[in-house]
Amino acid sequence: MSLAPVPSKFNLDAQLSATIQGVVEAVYDKIQSGEYAVDERLPSERTLAADLNVARNTVREALEVLEDHGIIRRRAGSGSFVNPPNKTQTNLTNSEVSDTSSPLDLQVMRGIIEPDMVRLAVVNMSPRDIESLGETLSSLETIRTDANAFVSVEEEFYRKLAAGTANPLIIACYEIVLDTSRQSFRSAHLRRHLTPLRIEEYQKRFNSLFNAIAARDTDAAVEFIKLHLIEEQRQLLQE
Repeated sequence: MSLAPVPSKFNLDAQLSATIQGVVEAVYDKIQSGEYAVDERLPSERTLAADLNVARNTVREALEVLEDHGIIRRRAGSGSFVNPPNKTQTNLTNSEVSDTSSPLDLQVMRGIIEPDMVRLAVVNMSPRDIESLGETLSSLETIRTDANAFVSVEEEFYRKLAAGTANPLIIACYEIVLDTSRQSFRSAHLRRHLTPLRIEEYQKRFNSLFNAIAARDTDAAVEFIKLHLIEEQRQLLQE
């Protein structure tokens, strides 16, 4: 396995080599995927070194990094063991949360927050807020083929919905959702699925959502966002 430099999920020392960072990421990804389960002993340093085609001392340094971050625990004479999630996901920065969240994590969070976000927005948005949301929708409807431009304006639309709740906790939480949606898996997904035809379909959905919000029809607005989320989850499961 050839290990290329990768963006770190941790606050790694800048002096660490790209190879050590690569081993950290490789082992961490296996933990995240469940290949190395909670409380399971990791393969020996010799085995990991052979599997990853690196020196044994490189593996040892990488395991020290993982231990320092609470991802694993090491026992003299017994080996290294995976810590429970509550020991690995505490005190993360917003950026680290985004970096370590999977596509499914993102969809689960959206399913939790977006219906109530829309419900509160219908109740709390002022006429001027709704007018501003309509302007964003108009910009969205001018896009025909540019997936990146569509996503950028779509993000603005969602951010205005979050702001429309007048709830600072929802606004802050949704910023993390937006940060996560910018990760590379999302970009790759969009290149495959956000075709001109699907852009047109999404424009119709956002138009229906906006009309429900403008009419102060809470039930209809929530139903539109739920249907949209179901469709996006269906696309994700086809990956």
